[in-house]
Amino acid sequence: MILVTGATGTVGGEVARLLAATHPLRILARRPERVAVAGPAVEVVAGEYADRDSLDRALKGVRVAFLVTGSIGDPDDVRFVEAARAAGVRHLVKLSALAVTDPAADDLITSRQRENESAVRESGLAWTLLRPRAFMTNTLSWARSVREDGVVRALYGDAPNATVDPRDIAEVAALALTEPGAHEGRAYALSGPAAVTAAEQTALLGDALGRPLRFEELGPERARAALLARYPQPVAEALLHSAERQRAGAKAGVSPTVQELTGRPARSYAEWARANAAAFA
Repeated sequence: MILVTGATGTVGGEVARLLAATHPLRILARRPERVAVAGPAVEVVAGEYADRDSLDRALKGVRVAFLVTGSIGDPDDVRFVEAARAAGVRHLVKLSALAVTDPAADDLITSRQRENESAVRESGLAWTLLRPRAFMTNTLSWARSVREDGVVRALYGDAPNATVDPRDIAEVAALALTEPGAHEGRAYALSGPAAVTAAEQTALLGDALGRPLRFEELGPERARAALLARYPQPVAEALLHSAERQRAGAKAGVSPTVQELTGRPARSYAEWARANAAAFA
């Protein structure tokens, strides 16, 4: 039995969809009614990391689990790891972030992911770490301004980031979850095929939509205000720190892992934009 967490989110949802048709699958969700995945052997169970009884029920009989961090502010991964060990889970596949390998990245989000990785590595279980760059789907936050104004507003429009399509992350996760022994003790850096800037993404998105879009640079204070409207202050500050690291070129490196493991090139932002153009139209 495979357990997937985070199935109402971006990567976890893709992982669950990939596995649902071919493997016995259990999905742990805080709100089961939001799970949009079905299959002949798919079971959706209600629970959350802070509720040990629900974790114990969800992990019973599970061989391998896909772990998505529930909350940056709480020790969710530690709770999950403890319950997985007690339930006899053999292998954990953990969604982390590539920023953990950058010594200068000391923001809250990256620091917590390092702690979570340590909990997994020190669990005594077999483990695989997935370390992606920023998701291409993050640019869906531009959809409203693109629809209404034909404008993308972002911080540091000339800062490169080798963003990755969540479908590629999910395909690597599915391999790690279903190929026993092949991926244990490995940490995979996952990126797109090239580093792109927000200004370049704006142009590529315009090409996909068949109309020109304008990029508008946000200064740090406007960006901070926009982030504080969406996130608690510690998270907003962590995202601003991450943007500074991107501006310094720390997120431009490209990894060949997706091609090495799947046998095909990582999807480009242009491909992602064409596949998701309807969200911006």
